[in-house]
Amino acid sequence: MLKLYDFPECPFCQKTRIVLEEKDLSYEVVPVDLKAGEQKRPEFLKLNPFGKVPVVVDDEVVVYDSTIINEYLEDEYPHPQLMPAESAPRARVRMLEDYADTVFIPVTGAIMHELRRPEAERDQEKLGTSRQQVARMLAMLDGALAGRSWLVGNFSLADVALAPRVVILRALGITLDPEWKNLAAWVQRLNQRASVHDLVGLEAWR
Repeated sequence: MLKLYDFPECPFCQKTRIVLEEKDLSYEVVPVDLKAGEQKRPEFLKLNPFGKVPVVVDDEVVVYDSTIINEYLEDEYPHPQLMPAESAPRARVRMLEDYADTVFIPVTGAIMHELRRPEAERDQEKLGTSRQQVARMLAMLDGALAGRSWLVGNFSLADVALAPRVVILRALGITLDPEWKNLAAWVQRLNQRASVHDLVGLEAWR
């Protein structure tokens, strides 16, 4: 059976759990408490020397980094398909996933970090700037969704990568512009997928 080394609040772990659920795979969750520093223990560092979650163990195969894990799962367990067959749309999925990982998640993460502070200690200027950045990203995504139900063809790893933070925008104090009809419909579709809706760790932010 697959093993997932997981911290429920981590959006990268959430990415991998969405794929595992979409593919209806049986897996064992091995909790890794990042707050207690368990990712730095020697036994975990043998699995991932970078000391980060998620990690997936599939028999003798150990894979880390959520993007690499998800492509491994797509290769090893190809049904249902979460990557397009042709090279150009596959490249687009990868670019959008990289955008999610390196731009969208860090900015939304900065907002979450501030909101966890007592209200009197929050950096309101940082919150405002970060929310403006997210709004610009959402406007871009709304344009990318014009005439589409999903970002690239059918539901794909691109949608998976953005889902953990997109579905909690309201809790981050971000309101969708009424003109972003494509985006609003996409967020609704994401929330209707069991793999997204049932994610542990999102409930506190919905």
